[in-house]
Amino acid sequence: MNHLGTKTLETKRLILRKTIESDAEPMFRNWASDSRVTKFMTWYPYKSAQELHDTYHQYLLENREREDFYDWKIVLKGTDEPIGAIGVVNLREDIESVEIGYCLGYNWWHMGIMTEAFTEVIRFLFEEVGVNRIEAKHDPRNPHSGDVMKKCSLQFEGKNRQASKNNQGICDVMKYAILKEDYKNIVKQLTGESYAKIFN
Repeated sequence: MNHLGTKTLETKRLILRKTIESDAEPMFRNWASDSRVTKFMTWYPYKSAQELHDTYHQYLLENREREDFYDWKIVLKGTDEPIGAIGVVNLREDIESVEIGYCLGYNWWHMGIMTEAFTEVIRFLFEEVGVNRIEAKHDPRNPHSGDVMKKCSLQFEGKNRQASKNNQGICDVMKYAILKEDYKNIVKQLTGESYAKIFN
């Protein structure tokens, strides 16, 4: 793989960029404090912007320049603050595979924003980084997350029963993935047009 780090990406409505120092407060306000957003996450809502700044935000700042670190803040064009995040939560060099995780502020649900962001991340990881497999997973009680995966052309690979744990307790896991060869076939069907054309 040709690691490039969290390179700034752009879509029709969005800028995807690395974390900056001033992100802690809008992260807290827009999603990290909201129990509706964290319901199926493995982390609890933060109690204050300072708590977020001193913990997870510091981790992001410390790692944001690493070439094998991929974590994008989702920013609507015309604004200056993030409304969600998407990134690689697990990377396996041996099989050139990455797992993607994402979350989005409640006020921006059901607007196609995460599908748009994930689509561009898929393009970047296949075309520029050179991964072979992109996977994602969700709790079956959170079907909207699975809808994003389907819209981004990931294929359902099965259910692992009681294989994970989130804020709802021990849970089943629905697994999806797309391979480089799948992506190439999609692009071929579009006669060379951008992968994102499917969703715009």
